[in-house]
Amino acid sequence: MRKQYLLVLVFAGLVALFNACKMGAEYKALIVTGQNNHNWKASSPILKQVLEQTGLFSADIATSPDNKGDMNTFEPNFSKYDVVVIDYNGKSWSDKTKKAFVDYVSNGGGVVIYHAGDNSFPEWKEYNEIIGLGGWGNRSQKDGPYVYYTNDKMVIDTAAGRGGSHGKRQEFEIRIRNSEHPITKGLPSRWMHGSDECYSELRGPAKNMEILATAMSQKNAGGSGRHEPMLMTISYGKGRIFHTVLGHADAGGGPALECAGFIVTFQRGAEWAASGKVTQKIPYDFPNAAGVSLRAGFKELTLEEDLAKIVNYDITKSTKYFVDLQSRIRNEATTPEALQKFEKLMIKILEDKAATDDAKKLILHEISWMGSDLSIPVINELAKNPQLKDEADFALARLQPAK
Repeated sequence: MRKQYLLVLVFAGLVALFNACKMGAEYKALIVTGQNNHNWKASSPILKQVLEQTGLFSADIATSPDNKGDMNTFEPNFSKYDVVVIDYNGKSWSDKTKKAFVDYVSNGGGVVIYHAGDNSFPEWKEYNEIIGLGGWGNRSQKDGPYVYYTNDKMVIDTAAGRGGSHGKRQEFEIRIRNSEHPITKGLPSRWMHGSDECYSELRGPAKNMEILATAMSQKNAGGSGRHEPMLMTISYGKGRIFHTVLGHADAGGGPALECAGFIVTFQRGAEWAASGKVTQKIPYDFPNAAGVSLRAGFKELTLEEDLAKIVNYDITKSTKYFVDLQSRIRNEATTPEALQKFEKLMIKILEDKAATDDAKKLILHEISWMGSDLSIPVINELAKNPQLKDEADFALARLQPAK
């Protein structure tokens, strides 16, 4: 009996802690899902995770009936939320639910249109104004112009043609078109995105719309051969809408959702849609033009993870953990005490008999510019190793310049 009582107390404590965490979140998000030609069963839980890991959001998921169900029963209470994420592409909502959504946005509600959410509701005029651009669903010139970039200039193209296409999935470069918007401010001007569907030939009303970023839809991959919108903002009434076409979901997620670029822009876009501002710092693992940065488990890297992975470093594989450590040192080591903290952590790697030679070479190069007398003894020992002698001598020469 006592054991059961203790289990009840533990469970009650966990519930209380969970509720306290949710109450502490600044914004409430609703992810609308349940029908999609994409893998919503994989994507929606991941979107919830990446929103909540910011500490800014608590997120609920509203799952519609399946495509044979009664859509009149689907009545999410949009007004309870600061931002609504559309991960839905299926049967039309009821007139009552449509009106509630339009009223929510018009009165200042935030919206995030995610990937195939812009395939939805081609017949719904207000929705198409909310998303700015859409694809598929028999969209054509009747639904509005194409919008794309040519020679770094935006083009409004009223030519006849289909609405919506994409070539084969591949990694591609994102180019920022507005570096002053709160969502994109401080991001690299160009960065590589994980293998994804590069949406192209979207068309729609494009009212009150601003393109934040584009990507080249490569012709040799079956694309349009022009720079297509990837990240957009739209205003509708008092509402703010962030539209990202990125993030195709495989079972378990996949590289498009694991991409740190997708995760961070989704998080920042959701905060802007909810509040009109972005307070989140740009993480160290945000990709640049040199290559894609993927997050295992969709979580930002930690210093502990960097150090653990660097020990087994293989120069033929990704350098992301070392690059992340370098970024932390340059951004966080603002005092001699902080610099020494990192030095001591790197000395442990140099002393670790299990650490690879490649790992020690990297650390020797890094410690050569920021180390102190603390590092000298272990570097002297490494200089006796023929595999490490050159790097150790280099570090010693920098740390002990000739007098």
